[in-house]
Amino acid sequence: MVYTKPGTVELLEVGEPVAGPGEVVVEVVACGICGSELHGISKPGFRQPPLVMGHEFSARTPSGDSVAVDPIVSCGQCILCRDGHNEVCRERRIIGIHRQGAFAERVAVPERALHKLPEPVPVEQGALVEPLANALHAWRLAGGTSGSTVGVLGAGSIGLSMLLVSKHYGARVSITDISPERLELAKRLGADATSRELDGEFHVVVDAVGATATRRASLEHLAPTGTAVWLGLLDPGPDFDALDMIRMEKRIAGSFAYSHSDFADAVALAAEVDLSWATSFDLDQGPTIFGELMAGRSDVVKALLHPRPLSPQA
Repeated sequence: MVYTKPGTVELLEVGEPVAGPGEVVVEVVACGICGSELHGISKPGFRQPPLVMGHEFSARTPSGDSVAVDPIVSCGQCILCRDGHNEVCRERRIIGIHRQGAFAERVAVPERALHKLPEPVPVEQGALVEPLANALHAWRLAGGTSGSTVGVLGAGSIGLSMLLVSKHYGARVSITDISPERLELAKRLGADATSRELDGEFHVVVDAVGATATRRASLEHLAPTGTAVWLGLLDPGPDFDALDMIRMEKRIAGSFAYSHSDFADAVALAAEVDLSWATSFDLDQGPTIFGELMAGRSDVVKALLHPRPLSPQA
């Protein structure tokens, strides 16, 4: 499935991927459609057509191992990489953004990006390790602890992953969304409160939407000395009260992706949380599903595309 022009993805025959030095070609099992892809293709920028997108994926290696794939390829040499911040390496390249991705049958990836999935984790659920790693990284940036109160704006895949991570570490979580179906799912996954809008103050507020209004709300509902973590990428507008931030010592942490160690920890965490909430589609349905999600379809929280039907052992 190729991003061919602004707002358009198409099924096309493309050349076989070629593994470079230190790389291997893997068979894609499942690849999630990310919200950043849905609104990121409206105009060329971070992603340039023609491009096979897809950075949230699981695969099987030539030797048959079931793996999740860390899509961030960093230089490994700069001070940021050496300090464990490869996600903001100035030379980073992301599979599915800067190089061909996993909305395909096969993809070439660095061998060091492969993480064998724990035995209890079905290989298709390995595609949810990537959003889980995003949430784990945000949790660590927020400095959350057992007993923290956490408000999450948006019950998409990142927001739900944030719910799972926060509950895993003993937090009390309130989550918002405009979709009743997504709020019902959040309840099933353990949310302490669900609503269309946040109510009250929280030690941590996570904006998993990225709209001007949600960034403003993240600070309005933040307790003094608390931390707002901004992950959402919907628009660039800030619109917040800087004086309130100063007087109440509130903090904002921008959160982009995850470090390699966050991703490895998310692989282990995948065996301990519920990742059974994605909806599977064949890859040939991809353009249709992509269009429906762009148009606002909300009953599918995470669409997983499969290049071939899942086998019983998958």
